[in-house]
Amino acid sequence: MAKVSVDVSSCVGCGLCEQFCPEIFEVGGDGIAHVKAQVCALHNIEEAAQQCPVNAIKAA
Repeated sequence: MAKVSVDVSSCVGCGLCEQFCPEIFEVGGDGIAHVKAQVCALHNIEEAAQQCPVNAIKAA
């Protein structure tokens, strides 16, 4: 299983990750995406990372 992280210094808070997989990601009140969980049965985490326009999501 890949460990998911968000580089908060790179995140622009566009919300694509949250739209793609709200089970894993949430854009907080600070305007930055945060990881809520490490597992999602519905979505591919690597695909969510690829959709990030600033490459702030890492799935390693």
